Amino acid sequence: MRAHRHRNRTIAALVTAAVATPLLIAATPAVALQPQDKLARTLVKESSGKSAYRHLVKFQQIADAHGGNRAAGTPGYDASAAYVRAQLKKAGYRVSYQEFDVFQAETRTEKVSVLSPKARELATAAFTFTPSTPKAGLTAPIALARVDETPGCEAADYPAGAFKGKIALVKRGACTFAEKQQAAAAAGAAGLIVYNHSGTTPVRGSYGSPEQGLIPSAGLTLADGEALAAEAAKGTVKVRLDLDQAHIRHKTRNVIAETRGGRADRVVAVGSHLDSVPEGPGINDNASGSAGLLEVALKLAEQTRKTGKQPVNKVRFAWWSGEELGLLGSDHYVSRLSAQQKKDIALYLNFDMIASPNPAQFVYDGDDSDKTGEGAGPAGSAQIERLINGFLDKQRKPHEGTDFDGRSDYGPFIANGIPAGGTFTGAEGIKSPAQAARYGGTAGKPYDPNYHGAGDDLKNVDLKVFDTNVDVIAHAVGTYAQDLRSLKR
Repeated sequence: MRAHRHRNRTIAALVTAAVATPLLIAATPAVALQPQDKLARTLVKESSGKSAYRHLVKFQQIADAHGGNRAAGTPGYDASAAYVRAQLKKAGYRVSYQEFDVFQAETRTEKVSVLSPKARELATAAFTFTPSTPKAGLTAPIALARVDETPGCEAADYPAGAFKGKIALVKRGACTFAEKQQAAAAAGAAGLIVYNHSGTTPVRGSYGSPEQGLIPSAGLTLADGEALAAEAAKGTVKVRLDLDQAHIRHKTRNVIAETRGGRADRVVAVGSHLDSVPEGPGINDNASGSAGLLEVALKLAEQTRKTGKQPVNKVRFAWWSGEELGLLGSDHYVSRLSAQQKKDIALYLNFDMIASPNPAQFVYDGDDSDKTGEGAGPAGSAQIERLINGFLDKQRKPHEGTDFDGRSDYGPFIANGIPAGGTFTGAEGIKSPAQAARYGGTAGKPYDPNYHGAGDDLKNVDLKVFDTNVDVIAHAVGTYAQDLRSLKR
């Protein structure tokens, strides 16, 4: 979820999935239930960023021991999933894996060479799951897609006949990379170059799966893209695009756990993605959400043991794989639910990037009160937003809305009519002066300058905002585990 991190939500090559048997907690039958708000208060008191920090340390150690990342389909991810599973089993949960296939992209060549009018090579990032160019490269003139509020997102951005056999140059923003690619390919473009809308690094896009890649595609920096566009506006600019990328199939798995007690027709689902990108350890994105979720799950199990009381409503925790490849794990999970199983999920809570080093406190805009982007979530989403906002208000923590654009693992849930909500502290978006005054930090800089990079490590997280969001998880889980009436108000 994220300021401008668009995702391709198409499932990629998901096969031989074995949906786990519902996961159980302690075998104690439900007895006298706790008051509606007591569990929430207890979980907030017992859960904290300080107690969850140990999990961040562990995820960093796992990345350090496995090539610097915890990406889906790699040993680093498998070790992360095993750690989460072991913690839950030790706490009394019965845990299952849900397996599916993902592809890993191995880039061997990524290069954009300007041949004329001024020869030079540009810093280039091949898109994940791009088709490769011919061995000699793809040489063609540049054609400029229209730059407006939705650059390169619509057919009208590609004038008829102007792109056939050429390489489309498109600015990043407003729609997914897949949508830009589809529009360019439909206009007859032979290749696609997307240049960044901010910063000094090339765009790193993804199509989610090899099947989604239509034409060779790569990213450039803002400066290089604008320079090419200026040259192409004056005359012909010829470039050679060289891309060589292998796509390798791997097994990966979601980790899912649920309480034995509680009504099975009123499931409280809570999730975070566990995988990182290949470029770094992913401590903010998204060991932070995974660690917060794990800590609250452990505290809930502890309270169940202490009191002998089960929650009124079944609570289901999930750690998704393949989010960074296009929400694959959550898409896979939801796609394999029956109509009745979907109906039985009362709501879904999502926590993705909750410790950004230059943070804002975002709450998903379930009621579309901000009047931007994709509109309101399914019925009940507004009430989830209200509950989270109310808690933050009581804690005297400033907050604001963020668009329900389907970019994180809540996407498959809201696409199936399941109300959702959660929090997020910012990715590559730029903090405004007003936000700097409200939250502290530095205006004009990204919320997370290490987003999708090697610097997303244990040294570059904000533990204060992490603590705030762990409390949000605890409050929401504790509240909805006992009482769903607020979803209807």
